[in-house]
This record gives sequence, C-alpha cells and structure tokens, in this order.
Amino acid sequence: MASSNAGKVMTVTGPIDPSELGVTLMHEHLYIDLYKISGRYDAAGMIDDDDLIAEEVSLFKAEGGNSIVELTLPGIGRAPERLKAISERTGVQIVMGSGWYREPYYPVEDRIDRRTVDDIAVDLIDEIENGWQDTGIKPGVIGEIGIDKNWVSAQEERVLRACARAQIETGLYLNTHAVRGGGLAQLDILQEEGANSTRVVIGHADSYPLLDYHLGIVDTGATVAFDNIGDPRMHEQRVLDVLLGLLERGYRDQVVLSHDVCYDHSLTAYGGKGYVYLQREFIPKLLEAGVGEEAIQTMTVENPRRLLTGIAE
Repeated sequence: MASSNAGKVMTVTGPIDPSELGVTLMHEHLYIDLYKISGRYDAAGMIDDDDLIAEEVSLFKAEGGNSIVELTLPGIGRAPERLKAISERTGVQIVMGSGWYREPYYPVEDRIDRRTVDDIAVDLIDEIENGWQDTGIKPGVIGEIGIDKNWVSAQEERVLRACARAQIETGLYLNTHAVRGGGLAQLDILQEEGANSTRVVIGHADSYPLLDYHLGIVDTGATVAFDNIGDPRMHEQRVLDVLLGLLERGYRDQVVLSHDVCYDHSLTAYGGKGYVYLQREFIPKLLEAGVGEEAIQTMTVENPRRLLTGIAE
C-alpha cells in the first residue's frame, strides 16, 4: 500500500516537502506527563505552559533549527492540537509520534492485553492514514515504542509486532525507546515481522555507550539515536567516544542526534540545556574532535530527511 504522504514529510500542520525540514531534532518532548502511573512519585514530566514551551522552541529556531520530532504518545500527554499551535506560533516544523509507549503507561482503554496484534495494528494504521480523531492531524512517525526494562514484556512484544505491521503497511519509520541495551531484542521482533530495518531508529542508544552494542544495531541496517545529548546523567565523553567510533567506521548515515527533553529541569528557563545544547555546545565538540561539517550535516539534516520522508511500500 502506498503511504498517504509518499514523498512528503507529515507534520502537525500537514505534509511538507522534505527540503523544508532543515536541521532536525529527532527525539524531543514538548508536552509529557510521566508521573501519574502507580508507584512513580518523582513528578517526571514537563510544565504545562504553552508560552514557556514556545519560548524554548523559539530558542532552537534562533540557533538555526528548523524541525522537531515530538515523540510523546497517548497515555503520557500527547497533545496534537497544542503541537499544531506551537508550530504555527514559532515557525518550527513539528512531527508527531503515534503508537504506545511502555507497558506501565499503556492507556487502560486501549486494552493492549486483550487484543490481537492485527487489531492493534488496525488502530494505528487508521490514525496514520486518517489523523487523530476528527482533527485531521496526522503522525509522521511510529514511536517512541518502548520497553520498560532492557527486556521485552509480553504486552510490549504485542505492540512491537503491531507497529512493525503498521510500518510495513504505511511506510512510516519507527522509533523505539530502548535503555540499557534493549534495542537488539526489539530489532529481533521487528525483523521477525518483516519490518524494514533501514526505517527503524533505536532510541537512547547513548544510554548504553558500548561500541559493540551500537555496531550490532547498525549492522542490521537500523539507525542509532544519540538522543540524550546534554543529559547530565550521561557520561558525555564515553558517548562521544562511541559516536566517533561509529563515524570512523563509516556509519554516519545511520546516526541521528537529539536531547530527549522531558523534564522541567531540562529547559533553559530552569537552568537546563533545552533544545539548543546540540547546536551551542555538542556540535562544536564534534568539530573540535575532527568531525567534518559534511558528517554533521548528514546526521542533523540528511538522515532525518531520509527517515521522515514518506515512502511507498
């Protein structure tokens, strides 16, 4: 089946030409609420303030940024109409995610534990093709589809298989959430379903900064996301060493970069790195380490453009 946006990039304001993407952050959150699940008490999530978020996104644009992939999903605060308003207000292109996050966060009403893989896939395909509810706002990526630990639960496997089938049907790329080395287990399931690995991004690869893990991912054709750039919990030098190792081996076409802003303290207004650390500080470190402008262009512009452009399957 041909994707409804074959040759285009689907944003919250509608399809655009891929040339309009420019510098793209491939894994961010503008609205997210993670702390309401049972047993979580750390108030994880983002402040519910449209004006502040618009200011933070505008800083990204002022640094030369053009587009943001926003991977918040139903159950953790996805807000399609607000994303559209922020995009129109700031002039930054926003691509919305779709699917189901991690098992503890699955919306009860979606009955993931009681439905077949095909039934779940039908719902996802419908949203991709027809938009969210009656708004006409369509997602441009499947994800972030996650596993809660570094193994895959039965329900998470069901979601991964459904998302693989939706990817095959629609041609959208698929972005995962995989901390501490869980990406290879996700890839095994996606490949069993026949998903196109070249249109899979394994998220949070930098949370497991071991070169062999990353090489195992890229050897399947998938892309690794260094998407915690600027997070103080990451060992940045180790992350940088792994990234340089991939680039030295010729894998620049399979790397994307981002911050995964998802806490108040991540915003510049609260003393964090915001959506601008990549441009202001990390890219200069790459240049200092000998990474060329062409490789940076590939990771920040060309790879996002390739992944986000809808294809005919």
